[in-house]
Amino acid sequence: MENNNWNLGEKGKKGLKKKVEQAVLVGLISQHQTAEQVEEYLDELEFLAETAGAKTVKRYTQKLSRPDKRFFVGSGKVEEIEVYLEENKEVSLVIFDDDLSGKQTGNLEEQLKVKIVDRSSLILDIFANRAQTAQAKTQVELAQMQYLLPRLRGLWTHLERQRGGIGMRGPGEKEIETDRRIVRDKISLLKKKLAKIDLQNTTRRKNRQDLIRVGLVGYTNVGKSTLMNMLSKSTVFAEDKLFATLDTTVRKVVFGTTPFLLSDTVGFIRKLPHHLVESFKSTLDEAKESDVLLHVVDVSHPQFEDQVQTVLKTLVSLGCEDKPILMVFNKIDKYREMYLDKMLTEEERNNIETDFKNQLEKQQDYPSVFISAKEKEGMDILRAKILEMVTASYAVVYPYQSKQWS
Repeated sequence: MENNNWNLGEKGKKGLKKKVEQAVLVGLISQHQTAEQVEEYLDELEFLAETAGAKTVKRYTQKLSRPDKRFFVGSGKVEEIEVYLEENKEVSLVIFDDDLSGKQTGNLEEQLKVKIVDRSSLILDIFANRAQTAQAKTQVELAQMQYLLPRLRGLWTHLERQRGGIGMRGPGEKEIETDRRIVRDKISLLKKKLAKIDLQNTTRRKNRQDLIRVGLVGYTNVGKSTLMNMLSKSTVFAEDKLFATLDTTVRKVVFGTTPFLLSDTVGFIRKLPHHLVESFKSTLDEAKESDVLLHVVDVSHPQFEDQVQTVLKTLVSLGCEDKPILMVFNKIDKYREMYLDKMLTEEERNNIETDFKNQLEKQQDYPSVFISAKEKEGMDILRAKILEMVTASYAVVYPYQSKQWS
């Protein structure tokens, strides 16, 4: 049988196998989540799996008040999954929508005889594939090591055969401690490396002084990179997949006679692993140091309101909630295609769309615009609004500069 061990950060192996793997998704309906919410999370998990190179063929959910210590889900559900896997040998991957302990991963791999991946390791896999710069690669490696450290004992499955004393004392335990020390040393080294990169980035930012900074923020896959390309007339990698952009891109843009810096940042996501947030704090510093934020929203997404709240909570955690923010509701063309019945008259469709926009604007604490970056719709209104906010920021931050470009 093919060896399906899942080794994070293993040298020479980057991401999932190149062939499309078939996967089963597993979600837990706990006392804090409804069945509908879990289905939404699994929709997102399926998109994550697709981004990593896997095709979802089956989903399982189970109601439990708390995760099972041995398998995360109940033993009955594990047996049900096992029967399905035995009948469908082409399925080589089971993905859980929450983090698993090393012990749970080991138990599941032993029982199901396939590769077991949790949400964090799946996101880490995507990040590892997307990382291009030294900073992004270092951040991903740091997150991988931080993910691995508490799971080392569970991943040492060969120690189960020793059955030593209470703590399985002996050479095996020493080997775990050696590995823990190696991982801790690696974490320390990576943190020092990141600190050095951060210092270089801080110096770079200082060299950009006297220009207002505008930061693009938003949920992953809402069209930030496409909008960046439209506004700056540059070519930034944009793709209909999650986390297409990992590295911060900064471009100088001039509207009329007013220059400013425009930066694109990594997208946010629900249930983003804590160690990833910590590792990518330096990348998110670009948002933190922006003078104006453009919060880009995919208005066609069924859960766009939840996504807005996720981004706003992240901005609060970064201390950015008091910055001038413009809500940019993108993909309005896709909204029409998905939600406005083609059998309606043009007038009826326009009235429904107008009511939707008015209602959405009333719900916001920030000014908003509706655009389609892909179809270049509403771009003049957006540019005018950005120019207005940038000019106002110059008057506050660099009052001696504002007269120069007015």
